[in-house]
Amino acid sequence: MGVLPGGRRSWPLLFFILLSEGHFRWVEAQHCVWYGECGESEKVPGKKYNCNYTGPSLPLDPKGYDLLTELCPGYDYGERRLCCDVNQLNTLKGSLQLPLQFLSRCPACFFNLMNLFCELTCSPHQSRFMNATKFNATKINSTNVLEVEYYIGKNFSNGEFRATNVKALALLCGKDAKDCNATNWIQYMFNINNGQTPFSIIPIFSGTSFLGHAAERFPPFYDGSGPCSCQDCAKACGPKPVPPPLPPPWTILGIDAMTLIMWISYAAFLFIFIGAVLGAWSNSTSLSPPQVNASCCETLGERFENALRVLFSSWGSFCVRRPTLVILGSLILVAASSGGLFFMRITTDPVELWSSPSSQARQEKDYFDSHFGPFFRTAQLIITTPLTDTFIYSPYFGGSDVPFGAILDKDILHQVLDLQLSIEGLIATYEGQSVTLKDICLAPLAPFNNNCTILSVLNYFQNSHAVLDHVVGDDFYVYADYHSHFLYCVSAPASLNDTTMLHDPCLGTYGGPIFPWLALGGYDETNYNNATALVITFPLNNYLNDSVRLGKALAWEQEFIKFMKNFNNPNLTVAFSAERSIEDEIDRESNSDVGTIVISYAIMFIYISLALGHINSCRRVMVDSKISLGIAGILIVLSSVSSSLGLFSYFGVPLTLIVIEVIPFLVLAVGVDNIFIIVQTYQRDERMPQEELHQQIGRILGDVAPSMFLSSFSETVAFFLGALSNMPAVRTFSLFAGLAVFIDFLLQISCFVSLLGLDAQRQEGNRLDIFCCAKLPDGQEEKKDSFLFQFFRKIFAPFLLKEWVRPIIVSILDFFVGILSFSISVVNKVEIGLDQKLSMPDDSYVLEYFKNLSMYLHTGAPVYFVVEDGHNYSSPEGQNAVCGGVGCNNDSLVQQVYGASTTVAFTPSSWLDDYFDWVKPQSSCCRYLNASGDFCNASVVNPSCVHCRPMTPSGKQRPEGDDFMRFLPMFLSDNPNVKCGKGGHAAYATAVDLRPKGAGVGATYFMTYHTILKESPDYIEALKMARILADNITQTMGHKVFAYSIFYVFYEQYLTIARDTAVNLGASLAAIFLVSAVLLGFELWSAALVSLTIAMILVNMLGVMWLWSISLNAISLVNLVMCCGISVEFCSHIVRAFSVSVKPSRAERAEEALAHMGSSVFSGITLTKFGGILILALSKSQIFQVFYFRMFLAIVLLGAAHGLVFLPVLLSYIGQWRRADAPNFTRSPRQIACSDFFYFNLFSSSQVPR
Repeated sequence: MGVLPGGRRSWPLLFFILLSEGHFRWVEAQHCVWYGECGESEKVPGKKYNCNYTGPSLPLDPKGYDLLTELCPGYDYGERRLCCDVNQLNTLKGSLQLPLQFLSRCPACFFNLMNLFCELTCSPHQSRFMNATKFNATKINSTNVLEVEYYIGKNFSNGEFRATNVKALALLCGKDAKDCNATNWIQYMFNINNGQTPFSIIPIFSGTSFLGHAAERFPPFYDGSGPCSCQDCAKACGPKPVPPPLPPPWTILGIDAMTLIMWISYAAFLFIFIGAVLGAWSNSTSLSPPQVNASCCETLGERFENALRVLFSSWGSFCVRRPTLVILGSLILVAASSGGLFFMRITTDPVELWSSPSSQARQEKDYFDSHFGPFFRTAQLIITTPLTDTFIYSPYFGGSDVPFGAILDKDILHQVLDLQLSIEGLIATYEGQSVTLKDICLAPLAPFNNNCTILSVLNYFQNSHAVLDHVVGDDFYVYADYHSHFLYCVSAPASLNDTTMLHDPCLGTYGGPIFPWLALGGYDETNYNNATALVITFPLNNYLNDSVRLGKALAWEQEFIKFMKNFNNPNLTVAFSAERSIEDEIDRESNSDVGTIVISYAIMFIYISLALGHINSCRRVMVDSKISLGIAGILIVLSSVSSSLGLFSYFGVPLTLIVIEVIPFLVLAVGVDNIFIIVQTYQRDERMPQEELHQQIGRILGDVAPSMFLSSFSETVAFFLGALSNMPAVRTFSLFAGLAVFIDFLLQISCFVSLLGLDAQRQEGNRLDIFCCAKLPDGQEEKKDSFLFQFFRKIFAPFLLKEWVRPIIVSILDFFVGILSFSISVVNKVEIGLDQKLSMPDDSYVLEYFKNLSMYLHTGAPVYFVVEDGHNYSSPEGQNAVCGGVGCNNDSLVQQVYGASTTVAFTPSSWLDDYFDWVKPQSSCCRYLNASGDFCNASVVNPSCVHCRPMTPSGKQRPEGDDFMRFLPMFLSDNPNVKCGKGGHAAYATAVDLRPKGAGVGATYFMTYHTILKESPDYIEALKMARILADNITQTMGHKVFAYSIFYVFYEQYLTIARDTAVNLGASLAAIFLVSAVLLGFELWSAALVSLTIAMILVNMLGVMWLWSISLNAISLVNLVMCCGISVEFCSHIVRAFSVSVKPSRAERAEEALAHMGSSVFSGITLTKFGGILILALSKSQIFQVFYFRMFLAIVLLGAAHGLVFLPVLLSYIGQWRRADAPNFTRSPRQIACSDFFYFNLFSSSQVPR
């Protein structure tokens, strides 16, 4: 077949036709789908449909060039031919304001989102990826586009979603972040039922990408390190520091090292000691006291001893001979000293009680209060329900079902709202004036918005029953209700318009957000819908120096507590507390325990009054009894306490409840012991021939007063050294206790001696006790020793120290050393802190609140990172060192706090970052009147309002220098509204301390919350870690930053309490050693044994604290200091009696000391305290039960065991030898008495005519 004529000429024509067809198809692919705006949207009032238009793209009106540059810089080239006009660009800008508020700190997130909508709205190639499917004619001969199909490549959508901040975009997803992905995010954004989209956009996901022309022209905002902040995009973070692992427990062979070491040491001691004792026992017949000449110190000590004896003998004689003068003088001095009680000031402020004014926490608190105001007061409810039913919410727009707890049932929420509104309506009365919540509540936007701050989940619904019942739906489906609003608000609590069809705000009525972790409890992770408790908090203004306004707040809190105590709802279980609750309950506890304390002291008083008397026969019961003398001795003890309190009150030293509760117990122990020693020594003594009563009592006082002086002066010095403590409670106690003990000693050797002389004259005259006018007939009565003295002299002391009982003695000594070893091994395990539940009575409503606080709350106390005055926020370097947004240092303040997951629960609120977002030219927040320069709120419609910063590259940068300070006051005064949620008035009005006349920024703070804190160790660790974090920030910034929280002033003491305890007790022991060494006649070894025994008692007390779950805190430290003083009473009298004994062997001297002093110590301290202490176990106060009953009982039992068992045994083995030529070595007690009588007569005769 041949070729047709002209066939060659047909190929070009065919090619042209094919080319033309392709060209026309390409042109067709370039046409628009819409252009301009037409009718009003039926679904979203206020928004319009786009007009149907299928022609080519059109040049943009020059009026829209700036908008195009701002919104779609990828199309800002050439003739700017687009498928949108200026009106559509304005609509696009308005629609992007809401996402801008959430995505402002992640420019990549925002620009990726903006890219998507720019392509949709203005792309000149719309027909390539979009197809209009539904239309509607308008009255002006135009057609509305009602529905379009939007073709999106899967690679583009997935890349778009991965390249943005998932946490932020999840807020625009309509579901929880964990369920949000690229597909359902785009589906939700384009769904007409989301309340934002005016017409339906159906996304169709394809394997082929139809987009990308504009995206290619967008700058690469996201590269993994720059365009997104670390908080929003994990890839932008630098390497996160890994906290060092906790040090493993110290073990040896899998056993606690301290325990193993102490038991090995104990076994070694046991072996060596038993061997030494057996060796000494086998060679006991060849042993004799070393015959060594007395040293110079010992001779000096003996002379000092004799001088004290003569001095006190002369003084005792004078007191007996001049009782009226001595007693009257004592009364005058006591009355003058006690007069200071009129100026007495009791400290109940816990800050003053537990925190020293010079402490770091106190100084930081004062700095915070002076710059930002005091921390607000709170009234709080924790609400649960006995109902257990859960229900399932199925979102209309798809997604997994969401379970809701019973506490979030709508009926329950309505009942809770009724309760909340009832509390808001409470009216209290203060000085005849009505006080409501609005009068005292925290209202950060006042006077523009006087609504009180109420941190409640009901504030998501504007505290309104109507909003809670708000539902959007039809006869078949519910599109949105309180479930969807709740789920949105817990993800975006600062939103002014939820993206559901409800369009209800999440922002609280007071103008600030309600964070879900503050308003909900008992949920898991971030599944707030699983909450089992609601938390309602009413922050109240606090007033430091305004007693009237503070009184109003206290009156309202009292009314609140009264209302809640009477509230009853079978569906609600409410635990509650107000700021005054703890102090009120402590006061109630103190008042309720008055009876218990009175009974305790009454038992001790009755025992003292009866036990002082030594009854020789039934006929002489009222003659030999010493009830009146006992009462006088008790009054002397109380007078010493009142004198101490009065003297310090003259100097303005405030009292504390610890002083009032503990010091009488301490002085009673010390004073009564001395009283028993004086009286019982007199009862056992026989008057020598030609010796008068005043001479006898003077001689007795010369014998026992040095021992009393030794114990009292040791305790006084030890207590005064304890006053060096930094803890106010310990310092105050030590000052009052030291002075009270010394005054008690002075009154006992003066006033009590005079009273003893009068009572002895009464007894010798056979006059009845109390009824001294009555007299018994004269008669001879055989004088007998008391049962207790005979028991110690004939049974207990010989049994303990006889030669044949030595193996038992060794066992006893080893038993004490074993207890000591155990105590040392557990010293480091004693818990530090004070459980706040212990401060409440057993029946207190606050206990239930504390229980629910630990059970349900997921957030700890707020913590403020304070940047002190002087930091330069106007420079880029200063800004980058603090902020947390794009371009900020990875080790900035905000970033370091954000990364401190072990201490901080949430990202800190940053006024600096929000200010940068607020001042951006893209935002509608920062505007001012062009003529006057006055601030224009975003809600103001005025063509004279212009943006603060121009839409230029420099204008988009952060403000620096003068610009920074120019707009900052506007930001801090701007109230959040629908068009601008970044106004800083509500959140940051008190966070920035501006210098006068706009001179700069002073001190500022960045607030966040601690992780959940339940027990004292949690609070202590939080404080410790927060300070470490603040120190790191300080070093990084080169400027002082400190962490502050309301509980720091109370828990700071626990950071150093172990060291403070060791220092205080060590200083007390050192003082006891020095005083004992001097007053024992420079017998260093005896003083060392006293100090050793007291140290063992203290260490064993720590062991008891571990066994009995008693924590180490200021109260227990005061008790340990008191233990140190009481232990001196148990030990010093025994050691001094051993020291002056003239028996030839150690064992005999120890037996004599125990026989003569043991009964007085046992009856004066142990028996006196035992009955009173047992009564404390009946107290309703848990503090009394734990820190007073348990510790006082342990002090008495350990002191008695060591002083009356361990110490005599120890002295019998290693007590100091008597020197061969020491004075008095070969004299009998009778010779000593005669010698003392001679010296006394010689001394007194020269002063007083006879």
